[in-house]
Amino acid sequence: MSKRFAIVTGASKGIGNAIAVRLAKEGYDIATMGNSTYEKAENGLKTIEEAGANIIYVQGSLGDSKARQNLINETLKSGRIDLLVNNASMAPRVRADILEMNPESLNEVLNVNLIGTFLLTQAIANIMVKQNNNDLNIKPAIINISSVSADTVSVNRAEYCISKAGTSMATQLFAVRLAEYGIPVYEIRPGIILTDMIAPVKDKYEKRIAEGLTPIKRLGLPEDVANAVWVLASGQLTYSTGQVLNVDGGLNIKRL
Repeated sequence: MSKRFAIVTGASKGIGNAIAVRLAKEGYDIATMGNSTYEKAENGLKTIEEAGANIIYVQGSLGDSKARQNLINETLKSGRIDLLVNNASMAPRVRADILEMNPESLNEVLNVNLIGTFLLTQAIANIMVKQNNNDLNIKPAIINISSVSADTVSVNRAEYCISKAGTSMATQLFAVRLAEYGIPVYEIRPGIILTDMIAPVKDKYEKRIAEGLTPIKRLGLPEDVANAVWVLASGQLTYSTGQVLNVDGGLNIKRL
């Protein structure tokens, strides 16, 4: 196939949708997975198609090994995987103080955000290595969408913070292991991005940003993250791997 193929988990809405739309405009076809039925995901998938991509959609949870394998099998029908963007994740269903968090919530969030992401990456990394060995002129890359929560504490959603910190370490592990094959692995840490996840606390964050929480005084947009993905996926950063790109309005900068 002449077109490149990207797997972007959770591409039917939010940040994942913006990433898939940007990649579609850059010439990628897209495979994705999500919990929603195709009918519920259809509007978001149409925006990707309208941007120029053919779409593969697999319904299922990232934490389900059968769903992950189904995504891989369906994608390989295209013959290649050029890019993996690990975007899909979940917040805890109930925000609870770390002293009151129940183990079921911890298990659920880690199973999706960390274990599911890690195992999908492991499986696709092996496929990318074989592609390279077969000399198909494919220059693959892996990009993990993490969060400022990887190193910024929120005691009422410890599960999420732990999962993103683990994803950050996974980025470094895969970056080191895959370097010999010329497969770069990167991490993007979005800050306060205008998505469904922050909708319940949008007003609070807008007020804090206006008061100086971030040097750039606006909420981030999904398109900000999508643009960062393209910078990393473009193949221009040939001497970089394992790097963290903060897309957070400067939130990570230490200030007095």
